[in-house]
Order: sequence, then structure tokens, then C-alpha cells
Amino acid sequence: AYFLVLMVFVHLYLGNVLALLLFVHYSNGDESSDPGPQHRAQGPGPAPTLGPLARLEGIKVGHERKVQLVADRDHFIRTLSLKPLLFEIPGFLSDEECRLIIHLAQMKGLQRSQILPTEEYEEAMGTMQVSQLDLFRLLDQNHDGRLQLREVLAQTRLGNGRWMTPENIQEMYSAIKADPDGDGVLSLQEFSKMDLRDFHKYMKGHKAASSELVRNSHHTWLYQGEGAHHVMRAIRQRVLRLTRLSPEIVELSEPLQVVRYGEGGHYHAHVDSGPVYPETICSHTKLIANESVPFETSCRYMTVLFYLNNVTGGGETVFPVADNRTYDEMSLIQDDVDLRDTRRHCDKGNLRVKPRQGTAVFWYNYLPDGQGWVGDVDDYSLHGGCLVTSGTKWIANNWINVDPSRARQALFQQEMARLAQEGGTDSQPEWALDRAYRDARVEL
Repeated sequence: AYFLVLMVFVHLYLGNVLALLLFVHYSNGDESSDPGPQHRAQGPGPAPTLGPLARLEGIKVGHERKVQLVADRDHFIRTLSLKPLLFEIPGFLSDEECRLIIHLAQMKGLQRSQILPTEEYEEAMGTMQVSQLDLFRLLDQNHDGRLQLREVLAQTRLGNGRWMTPENIQEMYSAIKADPDGDGVLSLQEFSKMDLRDFHKYMKGHKAASSELVRNSHHTWLYQGEGAHHVMRAIRQRVLRLTRLSPEIVELSEPLQVVRYGEGGHYHAHVDSGPVYPETICSHTKLIANESVPFETSCRYMTVLFYLNNVTGGGETVFPVADNRTYDEMSLIQDDVDLRDTRRHCDKGNLRVKPRQGTAVFWYNYLPDGQGWVGDVDDYSLHGGCLVTSGTKWIANNWINVDPSRARQALFQQEMARLAQEGGTDSQPEWALDRAYRDARVEL
């Protein structure tokens, strides 16, 4: 995508909305492998009104409560932070369940996780028109007539999957001769002489190493619906009891994503969900919305993350701004420290969770709207995977999908119920491979 045009579009939509959507939508690798409804609604009747979404109270950091998620034991939920509302549950999965999930993922096969713009995205970006002067004014956050590296980085999320650092920006300036004096600061005069096509050409021609990517990992998806392996079904039912959400919401959410980070693996800080503006739509409800919009995002009300092994070195989950008094995106970059950079500055984050086999952490990606539904994205849910310095890290993600449009979520649930009734157990043939593993056994 056009590098600077991307930054403008992001800024125009209130705090990097577009780049945020890219993070969320493409954080799963190739979304064509992500299962979703395969049919468009055919004139369903009026959708029922949905009740309020359940939401646990944090009380205070360190607060513990006892819950019974399985028949033969108690679990304890501990509050880790209030902003975001973040909890930890030791022993949510047994060691045997963790090993089985890894085994099933290996049987299915993992693919490299990438965050890359689609052709449709690049085409949409190419149609945007903005003057050099307007672009400069939008990027110049402190209105001093000069573009600092910090101002550029604050509007930069990715460039063809590459994580942009101050060094990267200066390399690009040098390659396209944008900064003649080499001070890393662009005046209006210097900026006006640039050709945006040079940025596009530079980004297209630069092949990033694994360590330079936004995310360096491999992943796959495991089906959890009817007919899945009994352990997959048991975990989904456990999540249902934990979240206290309706079965329709949990069962119609994304399947389990299993991720492997090898030594040197990381995932720079991001949020798991994105706001929905008129230009965007939720991935899980798009096929019943009967709307044509250029961008989509994965609307994830909650994230439930499972640690599947103990990591020899590194691999913590960092929440850089957890429980900060205020949130300011520009403050994420101070001097030479970028709190979003999990390869270099994980130790600077406010909260780090060490991977422990069987432990689950979960949090809410949205604030409440005051009417029992989804409100704005919680900026404090910014999180990332710290650099794995030794060994391998295995995790799994259960995302709970809820459309911020209450009516659209209700219509989606109604339509999926109709399709399930008409299609029976074979209504999701793309998961036949996972069903083949329903009786898989592994030496535990």
C-alpha cells in the first residue's frame, strides 16, 4: 500500500482505524482459511432482540474468585488488571489436553502467519486523493512544521508486513532521497518534493526478514463445533461456562486458533478487534449484512488465550499500557523506546504474563456501551507476544465474536440457526478434515 497515503487514511478515521483493522483482520494469516458462513441470508423474518452481554467484574487487581468449570474440581479466577479487564485462570487446561491440542495442530499442519494487505485493499487505497500539504498537516501532530520520526511512527502500523522502526524510516528516507540533510526530520519543503510513488516502489521492493515482520509465527485452526474431537468440544463448553455468554454467540464464534512461535518468534503489540465504521463490517456477519463496504474486521468481544507449554526463555504476553491512568498513542513512543516493539522493549511494558502450561488468560476487547452491548474498542487491550529467546512457545486462541450492531448480530444468529436446521451435521463441509481427527489419540 502507499505508505504515506496509508498513514493519512488511518489518521482520518480516528486513531489508525484502518491499520488497526489490518492488524486484526490479517493477524490470522490467510483469512481464506478462516471458516465462516457460506451462505447469504435469504429473506429471514424479523430477528429476535438479544439480551445484554455478560461481563465479569474485575473488583480490584489481585482479586480471586472460585468457579466450577468442570465437574471434578474448582478453578480460581484472578484479576490481573482493570484496564483492560484482564483475568488469569491457572490449570484451565490439563497437561494432557495441552499436548493433544498441539498434536492435532501438527496433524492438520500449520502455515506461516502473515499480515499483508490484499489486492482489494491496495486498489481502494489507490483511489484515494489527498494533497501533499493536507497530508503533511495531518502527520504533523505538534504543528511545528516539521515531521519527526516519532510522528511518522505513531501513524505507522505495517508496511507490506514489515514492522517499521526509526531505522527503517531513515533507510527509506535515504533510498528515495527524501531527507537530504539526513537529520531524520522532514520540513514542509522537503516533504513537498517527494513523490508518493517512490514510497510505494520502495515498500514493494523490500523483502523483510522474519525478525522484521509484525508477526513471526505459524498457525492453524481446529474445529470445535458439533462432531469435533471430544476435547475440542469440552474446551468450548468450558469457555461457555467461563464467559457466561449465550451458547449461540460462543458456538458461532471462530474455531480454535493454535499458534507456534519458534526461537526468535514474536508478535508486536496490537489489539485483537477493531471498531466498525460505515466503511467497515464484521467478518463473521458480513455475508448476511447485504452491504458492500471496502474493509472488514474481526469483531472479537473477548479473547481467551491458552498457554499450551512452558517456554524455556521469553515468550511472555505483554500489555504495555495496562492500568495506565490515561491512554495516548503518541506516548507509546518515547525517545528510542517504542512500547509496541516486543522484540526490543517488552521489559518496558506495564504487565507481562509468563507462559505456564494449562493457564488461560482472558480479556474484553471492547468497553461496554452502557446498554448491555458492545461499545468502543478498549485501547488498553493493546498486547503482544514477547520475543522467544529459547525453545518453542505454543498457544491457542478462542475469540468470541460479537457484532457491535445488536440487530445485525441477532440476524446473523437467526440465519445460522436456519442454515443448521436445513443443512444438518454436514452444513460445514470445509471442516471434514478436522472431523477426521475426532477420535485421534496421542500418547500422553
